[in-house]
Amino acid sequence: MKKEYFGTDGIRGKVGEYPITPDFMLKLGWAAGCVFARDRPSQRVLIGKDTRISGYMFESALEAGFSAAGVDTQLLGPMPTPAVAYLTRTFRAQAGVVISASHNPYYDNGIKFFGPDGMKLPDEIELEIEGHLRKPMTTVECSHIGKATRIGDAAGRYIEFCKSTIPLGINFSGMRIVVDCAHGSTYHVAPDVFSELRATVSTLGAAPDGLNINDRVGATDPESLRQRVLKEKADLGIALDGDGDRLIMVDHQGQVVDGDELLYVIANARSASGELAGSVVGTLMSNLGLEQAIGRLGLEFRRAAVGDRYVMEMMLEHGSILGGESSGHIICRDRTTTGDGIVSALQVLAEIARTGKSLNELKQGMKKYPQRLVNVRLKERVSLDSAPLVQKVKAEVELELGDSGRVLLRPSGTEPLIRVMVEGADEGKVHELADRLAGAVTQAFCG
Repeated sequence: MKKEYFGTDGIRGKVGEYPITPDFMLKLGWAAGCVFARDRPSQRVLIGKDTRISGYMFESALEAGFSAAGVDTQLLGPMPTPAVAYLTRTFRAQAGVVISASHNPYYDNGIKFFGPDGMKLPDEIELEIEGHLRKPMTTVECSHIGKATRIGDAAGRYIEFCKSTIPLGINFSGMRIVVDCAHGSTYHVAPDVFSELRATVSTLGAAPDGLNINDRVGATDPESLRQRVLKEKADLGIALDGDGDRLIMVDHQGQVVDGDELLYVIANARSASGELAGSVVGTLMSNLGLEQAIGRLGLEFRRAAVGDRYVMEMMLEHGSILGGESSGHIICRDRTTTGDGIVSALQVLAEIARTGKSLNELKQGMKKYPQRLVNVRLKERVSLDSAPLVQKVKAEVELELGDSGRVLLRPSGTEPLIRVMVEGADEGKVHELADRLAGAVTQAFCG
């Protein structure tokens, strides 16, 4: 059965437009509560959120829905997505809920669920929740209505967990770093993690006002971080996104280091220490240079569909402990259960501390192929199969690239976009071909 509301990363959309409305969130809380409490009375869920102003509204609506289903809620307040995953496990909760639209602007919002194991819900549970959404909402007998409490020390618990993911003897004394929190949910967590490990920390994007999340800051826009690193002569910069599950870094030369390069640095470190064998999982968007670099480590590189959900599925299928995306979702499955920007950054910094090498030096084992990504925004979702012009131009581009490049066309899983990616050895040709293909998409679907 096809899902109506859940996409590749929960339910997401523009605030005030169905289903991102208070009445739907009330019903969603009730529907999820009915599933989580089925045959398991006295269940509880954790609710965390990022810093969007609409989070207050949706937190209250979800809480009311869970209460109507007889489920207790424990409120975390602003908390990174991976923190909610971790705390769901440690509190032995039936589920964790995150109110966030990740890297999107403040006027979007969404809902993600984690199961008791700290992993995203399987399709069958999401379908079961959608089944309850089609039923009339009811309320349990009054004495069974769920209660709500607030967890006051959630941030401190997560900070200690993050620090525990690197060896006890390692610290970052003498290291100067800039941490960009994207005015998001890591603003009160990330700076403390790195400073408690003895780094000298300056912050950027750590003053959320409900409207400035991801606004010219964070992992999706690292230019401000790049400038700050150069101005302060810092050793590196760390850019997180609004909900803390993505990581992009900047080296001391001001060069942006993306998820592919960071995945290589961590893989190389794990391989050298004997912790990594078998395969590393990337996606269809991962740079060809990463695939080649992982091969030189004597490891297999596997490509999953785009989305950290699919990366995790392939990791579990093949027993991989490391996977990630170019966008900065990096999953260290030997440390945690989901993409975690802070934990991933700690793995990189630990290798810098261990080797005495700079981030710029550590990334040199991977040579990136020039890659051009163009997002063509549409009014609605479309099928690429319905556009002969696009398929014709795609075939022409692939023929021109030959064996020295790749072409990828795919609809976004969270927005009405067609992502056009061309990769090859010649940067000028890559840009020319990507723009030609993007033009064909625009002509076919936008007139």
